[in-house]
Amino acid sequence: MTLATIEALARTSGRILSVDFGDVRTGLALSDPSRFLASGIGAVSPGGLEKTALAVADRAKGEGASAIVVGLPKNMDGSEGSRADRCRQFAERLADLVDPIPVALFDERLTTVSASRFLNETNTRGKARKGVVDTLSAEILLQDVLNRLKNL
Repeated sequence: MTLATIEALARTSGRILSVDFGDVRTGLALSDPSRFLASGIGAVSPGGLEKTALAVADRAKGEGASAIVVGLPKNMDGSEGSRADRCRQFAERLADLVDPIPVALFDERLTTVSASRFLNETNTRGKARKGVVDTLSAEILLQDVLNRLKNL
């Protein structure tokens, strides 16, 4: 299955699930049905690309997601490195598992930085921080997507 574009997601309706894919933890966030607000819904950590794709596919179906966005980590100059390749592979596998739900990639530059800054400001440290940074990154990513969709 080929990946969708953000513009294609604008032609769908319903909840969008966002995914901040990581090797250890993968953060998830879900929009409300009107696509106004993003809310973090936790993280999955089954390990490995295949197991994580299966876990996210199950969660997407369980939450009734009508579209999925996977964060694409780009370098500040817009180029893509090995991490972006891995996220692309993950998104393609996920798209196969959830077909016909569209899966798109979205530039996630600075989402983890924004999440870390917020956690610093709220003095969130240690295990609590590890537990929420991925979910918060997915939430920031999704809110960026929702804001972009409003302007299309």
